[in-house]
Parts: sequence; C-alpha cells; structure tokens
Amino acid sequence: MTEQIQGSKRSMAILTLLFFMWGFITCLNDILIPHFKNSFSLSYFESSLVQFAFFGAYFIGSLIYFFISSSSGDPINRMGYRNGIIAGLFLSALGAVLFYPAAQFVSYGFFLAALFILGLGFTLLQIAANPYVAILGPAETSSNRLNLAQAFNSFGTTIAPLLGGVLILGAANSSEGVGTVRIPYLIFAGLFLALIVVFRFTHLPSFSNKEKVERGAPALRYPQLLFGIFAIFFYVGGEVSTGSFLTSYAGLPSIGGYNPAQATAFVALYWGSLMIGRFTGAIRMFRITNVSKNFLIVAVPFTAFAFILSMIAWKGQSIQDMIPYSMCITIGIIAFFIAGADASRTLIVFSIFSIILLVIALMSTGAIALWTVVSLGLYNSIMWPVIFTLAIRGLGPHTSQGSSLLVMAILGGALLPPLQGFLADKIGVHHSYIVPVISYLYLVFYGFKTRKIFRKTVVTA
Repeated sequence: MTEQIQGSKRSMAILTLLFFMWGFITCLNDILIPHFKNSFSLSYFESSLVQFAFFGAYFIGSLIYFFISSSSGDPINRMGYRNGIIAGLFLSALGAVLFYPAAQFVSYGFFLAALFILGLGFTLLQIAANPYVAILGPAETSSNRLNLAQAFNSFGTTIAPLLGGVLILGAANSSEGVGTVRIPYLIFAGLFLALIVVFRFTHLPSFSNKEKVERGAPALRYPQLLFGIFAIFFYVGGEVSTGSFLTSYAGLPSIGGYNPAQATAFVALYWGSLMIGRFTGAIRMFRITNVSKNFLIVAVPFTAFAFILSMIAWKGQSIQDMIPYSMCITIGIIAFFIAGADASRTLIVFSIFSIILLVIALMSTGAIALWTVVSLGLYNSIMWPVIFTLAIRGLGPHTSQGSSLLVMAILGGALLPPLQGFLADKIGVHHSYIVPVISYLYLVFYGFKTRKIFRKTVVTA
C-alpha cells in the first residue's frame, strides 16, 4: 500500500510537469495570433485560424480515436495510460520541430499544419493524462487532483505570454520576422523528448484493461457524459475566445490603448487567474482542518497574485495599474465560499458570475471593462476539472472512450474564436465578447442537469 501511495505521488509530480508544458505552449497561441496577423497582414478572422488549426486537431484526433475504440476496442485500455502519454509526446515533439521549416519557408499554411500536428499530440495527451490523474486516488477527490494538475497547467499559461512577448513579439519588428519562433519551438521539442525518457524509464502505476470491452459507443449511454460533451465544447470555446482577443481588446483606445507587448501582461494575468483559481480549488483535497482550509482559500489567491505581479515586474512593466485587480480576487474568493464543496453548485455559481462580468464588460469601457474580462480567468479556473470529472463519473471501463469524446469537444476552441473574430471584423472587438456569454449560459444549464443526475450524491470540487 505504501509503495502504491509513493508511486501515485511520483506520478502526480511528473504529470504536473506535463500539464505545465502543454499549458505553456497552448497559451503561446495567443502570442502567435497578433504576431502572424502583423507578419502576414491577416484579418482578425484569418489570424484566428491559429486556434482553428490547433483545436481543430483535437476534434479530428479524438474522432479518429473514437472510431478506433468503437470498432476494435479502446486503444488506451490495451496499451495503458502511460504508453498513451508517450505516444502523445512523440506527436507533440514532431509538431514543434515543424515550426523550424515553416519559418524558413515563411509560410502561414505551413505554420497551421505544424500547429495541427502539435494539436494531435496534445489530443492523445489529454485523452490519457486527464483520466490518469483522476484514477490515481480516491474518486471523491478526483476533481481536486485534476484541479492541482490543471493549476500547474495554468502556471504555464501564466508565464507563457510574458516570455512569449519577449521571445516572439519583442523581436517582431526585427529582420527575423516569423523566424523568431524557430528556437523556442525547437526547445519545446527537446523538452517533449526528455519527458518521453522520464515516462519510459520511471516506475509509475500502470493502469490498463485488457478484458474484452463492449464495442460501439457505450459511453454515450451516460447522460452526464452526453451533456458534458457540450459543456466542454462551450467551456473551451469561451475560455479560448476570451484569451485570443485579449491583446487586441486591451489595445482598444476605449479600453486601455496598450501596445501588443504591453497587453501581454493582461493576457498573462488572465491565464494567471486560472492558476489562482485552480490552486485555490485544489486546497480541498488536503486533509487539514476546516479552519486551515478557509485560511488557505483566502491566502493562496493573494500569494499567487503576488507571484504574477513579480513576473510582470521582472519583465520590466509597471504593476501599479494592476493593483486594483486585488478587488476582483476578493470577489472570486467570495464566489468560492458561496459555491462550497459541491462540483455542480460550483459550476453554476462560477458560470453565473462569468455572465455578470461579461454583461458589465459589454456595457462599459476603460479599466472596468478590461478588469471584468481579465477576471473571467478566476471563474474559468475550476470549470475543466469539474466538468471533466462529473462527465466521466461512473463510466468504469468506458472511461477512456468517454475521455476521447470530451477531448473531441475541445473543438469549441477551434470554432468559437473564428466566430468571435468574424464579429470583431463586423462590430468591433469590444462587442464581439457577446460570444462567451452563450458558453456560460449552457454551463449554468449543465450544472443544474448534473445536480439532477447526481442529486443523491455529493461531488467534491
């Protein structure tokens, strides 16, 4: 038993590194969009194809996986979660390497192809790693473990805009142009290969199911999964849309008038807010007194905020204008206490807060509009872990098939940003933020739906 616990702790430690890596690279898309827009003279819609290629790969890859699992049995059930992660890392490394020739040919289409392959690798990682984290311990704390892993994912998304702004946007006006992406993505490829070695030669718990599993789509018989697929679609679409246009939004004269390099600080704070919320949400997994938990729920967000400010200051940007964001964090802490420990209730409360913030942003300008959009990260933070664990709950041997269907729904990140980009071209970036409102309305519905499905069971978040 002690050896199994130690193995689980070791697995969590390695998995958090993996979650950090793909969070970092995913968030760099928000830097690539304005960079490619300027370098290739693209419209908002054309530049948003970065997200379409990347997140479209999630849909195509998951669809292929689903057809394989329904016709000949679930691949990860046979090969095991660890080998599934290794295969995903190989594809991710290949996609990152292809950025080098894409830059050499100065081809936007080549870049989109490289992003597609990178997305395919991340698809397999998502299918394998998310349920792997969920089954590493007791079911009642599965969403808490996923919150912790996703917190490190958000740590990656927090520092990515800052480092990306220096490495990519900082040299955007140089003679290199799109060539500034070559070295960073070669480094990522090397890190993915190093992680393959770690996963291959480190002793980790091996979960697989070689028993004959029913073919077809048995996972779709579970209503929590069926409705959860659309919940993931709208959540990812809303989250990605918000971040994708935040650089342009902060640059609007009516909002802040920041240049692209300065605006990356707000993108970092948006993604950093997900880190703040996820570390806060993970507190409930620790066996400590309620008094200690309540203290940490207050202390952790401000500690994480101080870290984010230190990173922005390290970049050389003033943090004085960002101090008022502490009020947004205070409101977020209140939302955590209102939501409590129930996952469905948390999803309902946080989705309602998100809708209110977007309505305020659409009806206002200046700092109020900017901070309400940035603070959406606080409420997006726990949505993926909560939705994912609610959706796969009780699926048993159909868990990985259900996971592939949920990852397929990441298609929302491919479709909603171009929709928002289209509206941004037609009615302006400011009012294009009506798109995420639709996402959160569905999430309110899903929260109430799962409360009905699990009305006799308390799901901790």
